[in-house]
Amino acid sequence: MASRRIAQSSINWAALAERVPSNQKANLAAFKTKSDKYLRSVTANPETAPKIDWAFYKKHVPVAGMVDKFQKAYEALQIPYPADNVSKLVEAQEKEVQQEIAKFVKESEARIAGHQAQIATLKSLLPFEQMTMEDFKDSFPDQAVDSVNHPTFWPHTPEEQEPGAPNAEPHH
Repeated sequence: MASRRIAQSSINWAALAERVPSNQKANLAAFKTKSDKYLRSVTANPETAPKIDWAFYKKHVPVAGMVDKFQKAYEALQIPYPADNVSKLVEAQEKEVQQEIAKFVKESEARIAGHQAQIATLKSLLPFEQMTMEDFKDSFPDQAVDSVNHPTFWPHTPEEQEPGAPNAEPHH
């Protein structure tokens, strides 16, 4: 597998910084510093190893065949570029997250539509300043105090209406 030289960072740091919460900005800055340091160390070295002048060493090394042996071993040396077995996992995870995002957006749009319907209903009611208790009971039958069918005790909270509550009327 041929190696690929990294010449510059492919990370859009500005776009990433916009998405990072303010309490995580220091962590992002530390990560960017490490990334930049690594990139500088990669670009500081040449892309290919320097060429060795084997003829110079053959002239100056007195042991016969030693330079040829080293040259053969050096040229046979192959340092494999690590296989990329993580990108597919990241891409699969990204697709899964995109599906979750699409599902969340769809659910959110449904919630928004429901809330907008509630807002429209509330806007269609009489203003509360002009509403009587009968109007309130007609508009909100589940929340209104029904003193005829279900009388309650002040402060009309469910806790105060339970048997044994301090203000509750004893059951006979």
